[in-house]
Amino acid sequence: MPAPELISPRSARVFAARRLAKRNFRGKDRLFLAEGPQAVREAAGHQVDGTATLVELFATVEAAERYADIVGEARAAGARVHLADEAVIADISTTVTPQGVVGVCRFLDTPFEDILAARPKLVAVLAHVRDPGNAGTVLRCADAAGAEAVVLTDASVDLYNPKAVRASVGSLFHLPVAVGVPVEQAVAGLRDAGVRILAADGAGKDDLDDELDKGTMGGPTAWVFGNEAWGLPEETRALADAVVRVPIHGKAESLNLATAAAVCLYASARAQRAFGGCRTVTLS
Repeated sequence: MPAPELISPRSARVFAARRLAKRNFRGKDRLFLAEGPQAVREAAGHQVDGTATLVELFATVEAAERYADIVGEARAAGARVHLADEAVIADISTTVTPQGVVGVCRFLDTPFEDILAARPKLVAVLAHVRDPGNAGTVLRCADAAGAEAVVLTDASVDLYNPKAVRASVGSLFHLPVAVGVPVEQAVAGLRDAGVRILAADGAGKDDLDDELDKGTMGGPTAWVFGNEAWGLPEETRALADAVVRVPIHGKAESLNLATAAAVCLYASARAQRAFGGCRTVTLS
């Protein structure tokens, strides 16, 4: 078994990676951390305009042997691979129990104009979402529901926060994400692109079940999701074509943000794939 080449948390390479846990250094270097085998595997296979996203990989000797395929993909992508002592991985990692592999990745957000040019049919807009775990989970839900894009407004959490990256479980590398877009600009741009704007709010006038029954959700749609604690401010709700609530049929007081987002996005995905929806349906 080869010996780790990086054994000191004080080394320059380790210091450069460790500081990416802080937003100001991420912004300065335009680099972020991807922790765990799933995220690193996705990063190793990802490119932006022909440029590999994964720049560097740190792995313990044990993890490098267990995930030899990931190490091979990282090397094939041109990333520098470092075998590191467990103490070094623990120093770089932001998790309590590191999984032995940490990648350093280039920023991969997409210009909002490019998202509009692609004429998306399903988009999640995160307005005033401050919790990184929720942001990453909503991104994962959007990916699973087949959304073409996610937009984080300028009032939302940093996309590259390590907790957000972990919560996306690799979905960050699957679909275009625009960041720092003012909510007014996001809504106006999507509406001009032919997308209907629905604001998700527990106090919404319109009921999600009623929207489905009326057949109004089969066209291109953007869902706007608000803050975990206080939802969407009135001025943001006023920008939407409809303010929609998820019906509560039982005794629960409410749904959390990620659960509500999953329900709304899947409702749109189903409506868009039904007869008359905006997506092609293939008959067997």
